[in-house]
Amino acid sequence: MVTISPLAGKPVPPARLIDVAKLTAAYYDLKPDPAIPAQRVAFGTSGHRGSPFHTSFNEAHILAVSQAVCDYRASAGINGPLFIGIDTHAVSKPALESALEVFAANGVETFIDAQGGYTPTPVISHAILTYNRGRTSGLADGVVVTPSHNPPEDGGYKYNPPHGGPADTDITKIVERAANDYLAAGLAGVRRIPHEQALRAACVHRHDYMTPYIEDLGAVLDMEAIRAADVAIGIDPLGGAAVAYWQPIIERYRLNATVVSTVVDPTFSFMTADWDGQIRMDCSSPYAMTRLIELGSRFDVAFANDTDADRHGIVAGTDGLMNPNHYLATAIDYLFANRSGWSTQAAVGKTVVSSSLIDRVTARLGRRLVEVPVGFKWFVEGLIDGGFGFAGEESAGASFLRKDGTAWTTDKDGIILGLLAAEITARTGHHPGVAYRKLTAELGTPYYARIDAPATAPQKALLKSLTPEQVGLHELGGEPIRATLTRAPGNNAEIGGLKVVAENGWFAARPSGTEEVYKIYAESFVSEDHLHRIQGEATTAISALFAANAAP
Repeated sequence: MVTISPLAGKPVPPARLIDVAKLTAAYYDLKPDPAIPAQRVAFGTSGHRGSPFHTSFNEAHILAVSQAVCDYRASAGINGPLFIGIDTHAVSKPALESALEVFAANGVETFIDAQGGYTPTPVISHAILTYNRGRTSGLADGVVVTPSHNPPEDGGYKYNPPHGGPADTDITKIVERAANDYLAAGLAGVRRIPHEQALRAACVHRHDYMTPYIEDLGAVLDMEAIRAADVAIGIDPLGGAAVAYWQPIIERYRLNATVVSTVVDPTFSFMTADWDGQIRMDCSSPYAMTRLIELGSRFDVAFANDTDADRHGIVAGTDGLMNPNHYLATAIDYLFANRSGWSTQAAVGKTVVSSSLIDRVTARLGRRLVEVPVGFKWFVEGLIDGGFGFAGEESAGASFLRKDGTAWTTDKDGIILGLLAAEITARTGHHPGVAYRKLTAELGTPYYARIDAPATAPQKALLKSLTPEQVGLHELGGEPIRATLTRAPGNNAEIGGLKVVAENGWFAARPSGTEEVYKIYAESFVSEDHLHRIQGEATTAISALFAANAAP
């Protein structure tokens, strides 16, 4: 089981904060060895991530990946503008500079923030979709330099093609392979010009990202209802990319909202430690969100976003921080009852590790459920064509359609999910926590948890390649097993692990892409004890699989 650090939920001691100068120096000074797997470019579910200290996110990586993106654009015939934004991690700005040197040298029409500030992930997606609407050629794409909620020493790089959402595995494999070839060649073939020259290049443009996104919010949310109901809102940007967006939103829509902190500090010293004692801007973690939870007594609703604002954390008054699964189910129930402009065929999209409460809500609504593997990329096409009214994942990431049933973003948008909590409060007269309790009174209370367990590289490979026949379980939590899945029922794509389902409980197991562990997600609709029983049976079954397939 998870061991909670004694630092969890407490301010981080100064001695544990990163040295930004040393981190930045490492970004430029350390050179990756492409013969070492951990130092190669690797696109996971959310782009390439790493740390300069570990020689996994350094200048050479960004130069190589950016040239690979230019090559991909050329091969795919993408010749519109490239929208690029960054979050507030310490190495995001150096990485932007490196990327811009390559994009300018390649003649890519590149749009950077007009004020040299930060740009949330959903704003980049919104900008791509807005530009491409009605076009069939000269399409735009984008890059977001962010490792999401990862610790302060990390960096990340995400590519969004013209559909505006995360690139699929076909694209990321092409980019990853080309980038690693550039690394192996000592960056031979990478076109680059000095940064100051890049800033003056005719193909580099200053762009107002903020105004179009903010002006358009009324198309996806009932901002007038929030204003008219005078909902008291507390907002904590957690020193992230949305930090400069909230006050203009408040002023534009005349909201009764307070931004409780505008501090931007690349050490994130204002955070409380997460469950393992690390700084992690995870707005779904009660340990990381201690400061936000304290706002519950001051506001009707309060919310936070992670560093690139693609995730949300919702504090429902004195009920405290809502579990992401609970809020997703509540949001789905509300939206499908209050969006008359959506198609009657619009479905609900969820990942295989999200709560089955979503299944029950969707069934009650008479809507179709589409269950896909982990990763928001699986929702992109459904959001573009209006086939998904709502798409979300258990890690507090979601998006939904405009009120007229067309696409808003095809990437996660923590900003609109926060404001939706205020809309729910305005339109129903109570915060989302009350709405959630009404749901569970009718559909049952879910008990959900994720734990990590040790796994070697061969064990993780085994878990990723399992077939249902190898699992061999017949009961789970005292109930007959209804399904053993290694492919998602919504699109038949590989889960990269397995999911075992009974009437009142399930578990899923997936290998971590970055650590020597595997993740066990489990849920019970019976009790906390029943959940623990399912977790125990899951770990026993996986351990038996590992033992049976161990090398002699």
